[in-house]
Amino acid sequence: MAFVQLADGELHYEIEGPAEAPVLVLSNSLGTDLHMWDGQMPAFAEHFRVLRFDTRGHGQSLVTEGPYSIEQLGRDVLGLLDALHIERAHFCGLSMGGLIGQWLGINAGHRLHKLIVCNTAAKIGDPSVWNPRIETVLRDGPAAMVALRDASIARWFTPDFSAAHPEAAKKITDMLAATNPQGYAANCAAVRDADFREQLASINVPLLVIAGSEDAVTPPSGGHFIRDHVRGAEYAEFHAAHLSNVQAGAAFSDRVLAFLQAQ
Repeated sequence: MAFVQLADGELHYEIEGPAEAPVLVLSNSLGTDLHMWDGQMPAFAEHFRVLRFDTRGHGQSLVTEGPYSIEQLGRDVLGLLDALHIERAHFCGLSMGGLIGQWLGINAGHRLHKLIVCNTAAKIGDPSVWNPRIETVLRDGPAAMVALRDASIARWFTPDFSAAHPEAAKKITDMLAATNPQGYAANCAAVRDADFREQLASINVPLLVIAGSEDAVTPPSGGHFIRDHVRGAEYAEFHAAHLSNVQAGAAFSDRVLAFLQAQ
């Protein structure tokens, strides 16, 4: 267990892989923690020094008063890289992690080698979606997080995957029930307020966009929009709902590795 000290608290991280290999940063989705990437670790850590962390408000990282912003979360990533003396890295983020990746690509591209954004969009939802959720979580606390867990299975995985792999689905959705309500609500506000539609064209690092064909949270149309607005961006789509890295498994890992290892 490792932590770095930010100005207002500790950020929890794990790092694994060959010491001299290029660094690959993995950024979790809203309501999960760094263990959402467990399925990718054997393949990724064979080729890269993989740096996973719990986004502020999640897992074992600091929980500060909200609302948060994607800029704030992006600066947490830069603070983590600085603390570990990592000048440049690859970055792969899913959902909220994909928003963080977009912010980094727009504002700190010089710190990135290549960028992968998964199951995300330049703008995710609108206040009519996010504000009632924030209000409910802040009012009902842990009970609201359990209710969100029970509702999330259908959003995060297709019915056939949940039926065939109930333990895998439960492992991920239990992360949501365990998330700090204050931290979750603060991150909901960050997602609510993020809008990179007018800034995507400024991303000039190699970009791979990944979508899930059955993703109702961030449909493929959002991935198409990002691809179409970033010069040279690549696009991949898997039969999956919102957590394509879990549902597509090895196929997801193989596509990411092919992109990162291409000259």
